Amino acid sequence: MSAPAEQSGTLERLIEVRGLLSQFGDRVIHENLDLDLERGEVLGVVGGSGAGKTVLLNSIIGLKEPEGGTVRIFGHERSGMTKAQEADIERRTGILFQQGALFSSLSVIDNVASPLIEHTQLSKDVIRELAEMKIAMVGLKPEAHHLKPAELSGGMRKRVGLARALALDPELLFLDEPTAGLDPIGAAAFDDLIRQLSNDLGLTVFMITHDLDSLYAITDKVAVVADKRIVAKAPVQELEQSDHPWIREYFLGPRGRAGKNAA
Repeated sequence: MSAPAEQSGTLERLIEVRGLLSQFGDRVIHENLDLDLERGEVLGVVGGSGAGKTVLLNSIIGLKEPEGGTVRIFGHERSGMTKAQEADIERRTGILFQQGALFSSLSVIDNVASPLIEHTQLSKDVIRELAEMKIAMVGLKPEAHHLKPAELSGGMRKRVGLARALALDPELLFLDEPTAGLDPIGAAAFDDLIRQLSNDLGLTVFMITHDLDSLYAITDKVAVVADKRIVAKAPVQELEQSDHPWIREYFLGPRGRAGKNAA
């Protein structure tokens, strides 16, 4: 796991959420939610079903407009952001959605190349070379380059999605349930890959997950979404000492003990 970087003796916050209010109609999802993510940190985000983990992610990446509060990313407030600022943030972030969100009509290499085509003026040859490098980086062989998403296993689709998320050499990586749908061996291999890339590339990672093995294996800290806010943010070992009922059940119940033993 990577250690957060320091600038002038203070931690640089890549994400700052203050007083977030999220709701759908009369249903309040978040109320007065605060969260920080420091550069170099690998943060896991957990919570019960319906707690609003994905709503929080969507508010940070700009897919949902909050009903109240502020969201800042790389120092820019999401509300009222200029087109130039939005483009800058897109270049500095990578996102792996739960289902991969690959273009079904494009080959593996064309999927990975798509951010480079959209955001750079590089030549076709350079784009292809960079796409090949990212595909190799996530452990896929050249034989996969021309396959379509329908021809890939679940684990391979995750890796292609990750390669595409890394195409622009982002500083900040968002992962939405990255090991969902993978068998235990595949999930462990994907955890190892994320940990290696985080260490090698100095990535800052925001990861929504329900996978306890992932939390124990790769996170620096875990933020717990409950009661419409972040009720705790700490290393797993500290959360194990929490008196909060949901946190105790999550980390000290049967699945939590199994995840700890597997780490």
